[in-house]
Amino acid sequence: MRNNKKPKVTLIGAGPGDPDLITVKGVNALKNAKVVLYDALVNRDLLSYVSVTAKKIFVGKRKGIHSFSQEEIHKLMLENAFEYGNVARLKGGDPFIFGRGGEEIDYLTSFGIETEIISGISSSMAVPASAGIALTKRGVSESFWVITGTTSDNKLSKDIYLAAQSTATVVILMGMSKLAKIVPIFRKYGKGDIPTAIIQNGTTSNEKIGVGTINSIQEVVEQKKLSSPAIIIVGEVVKESVKLRSFYEEFTYLPA
Repeated sequence: MRNNKKPKVTLIGAGPGDPDLITVKGVNALKNAKVVLYDALVNRDLLSYVSVTAKKIFVGKRKGIHSFSQEEIHKLMLENAFEYGNVARLKGGDPFIFGRGGEEIDYLTSFGIETEIISGISSSMAVPASAGIALTKRGVSESFWVITGTTSDNKLSKDIYLAAQSTATVVILMGMSKLAKIVPIFRKYGKGDIPTAIIQNGTTSNEKIGVGTINSIQEVVEQKKLSSPAIIIVGEVVKESVKLRSFYEEFTYLPA
């Protein structure tokens, strides 16, 4: 039976993994939703905020296996909005930072569907912070880049070549499968000794951290068996972290 309410879809950022890092506004939107479409990286604890009478649809992917294509997700949002009125699209991190939120908004508005964006805390900032890494620090880093390691056509982002030449902190999302290509780029620009961290499942109870330099990070990944989902952080700020500083002091990466 078609709902009499005006159809609306709210894109909600679930944050980086820790369920406590969703916004209050996001929680309230989940409580009011009649249908929730959620992704793989969304912490399932957040579904406890959803009404027991609401419809919950998993539309995420794991290890390249898609439950639904993006086109199918578009249609699910549209159909459920018309049928139930109030749909929540729960996405990991922030919907507009490599979350395809812009594409979903464009599709929905082309059908006259009302939309709302509720920003989430991006993993690009929250995950380094969980390890005590400040992406910017006076006298150390004046800016930071956030780059996808893998583009929509499964290639390495060309922006990494530009970022490797800068003094900025570089945060690479979805880059683990391209690590073997990323490392030589930084080496090419004389960054072999720059501190580097990889954080898997950041902000969650099963978080794993590997630290080293560009020259050693692949060995670290192998030793610690790090894999996706993980974030790569390259920059001098890594060794400034109180939590990680002892590693660099022990291996004399800090200046004398």
